[in-house]
Amino acid sequence: MRFVVALHSVAVPEAGVAAMAPDAQLGRFLGNGMLRQLAIDDMDSAAVVLRMSFDEAFPDLAGRHTPDEDRWFFRERMFATCWLWGYFDGKELLGFIAFREGWIDQLYVLPLSQGRGIGTALLLVAQSRSGHLSLWTFLRNKNARRFYEKHGFVLVQETDGARNEEKEPDAMYSWRPNGARKTEALPGPADLNR
Repeated sequence: MRFVVALHSVAVPEAGVAAMAPDAQLGRFLGNGMLRQLAIDDMDSAAVVLRMSFDEAFPDLAGRHTPDEDRWFFRERMFATCWLWGYFDGKELLGFIAFREGWIDQLYVLPLSQGRGIGTALLLVAQSRSGHLSLWTFLRNKNARRFYEKHGFVLVQETDGARNEEKEPDAMYSWRPNGARKTEALPGPADLNR
């Protein structure tokens, strides 16, 4: 298996990933795919990935935003406040991560592309650039919760969802390299809700 990053390239065996320097872990090739940092021109595709993934996972919450609202959100909010990386198969965006100092704001993979290591590769991008990360996910999103726990995130708190747009009970997770835990409460995410 090869590892490649836009602007950085390195070839290593998959077994050596965990022991590699963080920048060398980036850009994992999976099949014909490649990770790269997203540009403003990629924001419309990221909005589509979000909507398709979210609506399939939560059909009862589908349709809360129009495609125009989703595109605006990515172009004006996510691109302006986060680092965005995507996983591409050729020219098709299959998944993306949006993160900033200490927080993962979005991580979505198209439903038909899940279970192929794309989410893990995207998560490695954020972990390699951060001393710690926190995120929110819905309590009922068992797949996401298992995924984050598998990758070293620990549950910090659960809420009734009164502060999120969907009013869904949610859970905050936190990650530190090598499983280091910080015991005091972490601040909530910046208000990026639409």
